[in-house]
Amino acid sequence: MHPLVDTHVHLDDTSFDADRDAAITRARTAGVNAQVIPGVDAHSWGKIRQLCDSHPGLYPAYGLHPMFLAQHRPEHLDTLPGWLADGKAVAVGEIGLDFFVDGLSPEDQRFYFHRQLDIAREMQLPVIVHARKALEEVTLALRRNSGLRGVVHSFSGSAEQARQLFELGFCIGIGGPITYERAQRLRRIVTEMPIEYLLLETDSPDQPLATHRGQRNEPAFMVEVLETVAQLREESLEVVAAATSENAARLFGLGK
Repeated sequence: MHPLVDTHVHLDDTSFDADRDAAITRARTAGVNAQVIPGVDAHSWGKIRQLCDSHPGLYPAYGLHPMFLAQHRPEHLDTLPGWLADGKAVAVGEIGLDFFVDGLSPEDQRFYFHRQLDIAREMQLPVIVHARKALEEVTLALRRNSGLRGVVHSFSGSAEQARQLFELGFCIGIGGPITYERAQRLRRIVTEMPIEYLLLETDSPDQPLATHRGQRNEPAFMVEVLETVAQLREESLEVVAAATSENAARLFGLGK
């Protein structure tokens, strides 16, 4: 089977501290040969850089996640371009808006989100976007920032919202939620969407698959995401694996 790319995995998370190398080995054995590791706050960037420098096939992204708003400071936006300029970062992320979690100031979220969109455009890097209960506003922001490219990860919107993202050239990231039979709307979207905008991900250690409920998620499980997507689309594992990996390589410049 064509090697897979997990386009969104938080391998720096402390839940992997006890078996991180083993988790990476399990992923490689399963055929997941590359992973993109997005940062969530400035404190995470150093650990991600060290991790990616130590393991071939791991690619760093640096950004300020809206759910970690309390850790962010305006000066982190000033240092972010330096982290992105080392030639190894493949994206600005994870960035975005989250209007689901109580207590997160929408205005403060917008401040960091829009500044990071500006940085991505200036540095000609793709963005990895988190959009929970905020997809319409996120899409409008992307439309206003013409020339941006990237992925809305863990997509959970409507078919029309997906179409709007495709028109902007954006991909959607699909992971564990697709394995749940109750996710009928998401399954219809993935069945009918143009495959050139599809990326596979796990969001490990979060979003466990239906077969691993209540457990820590990990990159090796992405093969089950692939199997579900291939079954829904009535396409072979090889076709979906090749297409989604090529999409990831094209978006993030992997292998250059």
